[in-house]
Amino acid sequence: MNYDDVVKGRRSIRGYKPDPVPREIIEEIISLATRACSSMNTQPWHFYVITGEPLDRIRQGNTERNLTGVKPSREIRSHGRYEGVHRQRQIEIAVQLFEAMGIGRNDKEARQDWVLRGFRQFDAPVAVIVTYDRVLQEGDLAQFDCGAVVNGLVQAAWSRGLGCVVNSQGIMQSPVVREHAQIDDDEVIMICVAMGYPDEDFPANQVVSHRRPVAEITSFVGFDD
Repeated sequence: MNYDDVVKGRRSIRGYKPDPVPREIIEEIISLATRACSSMNTQPWHFYVITGEPLDRIRQGNTERNLTGVKPSREIRSHGRYEGVHRQRQIEIAVQLFEAMGIGRNDKEARQDWVLRGFRQFDAPVAVIVTYDRVLQEGDLAQFDCGAVVNGLVQAAWSRGLGCVVNSQGIMQSPVVREHAQIDDDEVIMICVAMGYPDEDFPANQVVSHRRPVAEITSFVGFDD
């Protein structure tokens, strides 16, 4: 696949085959991802690749604590509720997904099941937990670098036939994640990436989110008209 095909073809995958993902392929993907831009080459990121029983324990603990009302403890700052155009875009993709899945507006059971899928990292066979060094927590550059490396991760995975979805629901209960992923205390849990082979029969996997056109988001300064 050439670069344009990867970027234009990639989509978020929320339904996976149970097939295991070979460790050597994940190592290739991470090696490619770490070529991402990094401020002053600080490379603040760490990757915890989880599968099997440890991942099942994270899923179970995250789900149980969320369902019993334990307050979320994600270690990244939340922006709070989206408003305005950002809320509109959030609703737009939710509508696309629910229509694809046949989930009606008043179907509380199906909507709850969708939430639980997020808590379980969409039952992907692999979860990649991305962290960064806690000594860099007070700034914004480490988080920026992690965003860059996660983008590289999902693109590299797609180029090798694997799908991903970036999922903060799967790390809502950080003590559970930290315990079972064996994450060091001197690192901050940034985000989770669910990864596996896409189930092409899962309807939501066909959803492609709309993106704003270049003319709407870009200002060109100093160019000849």
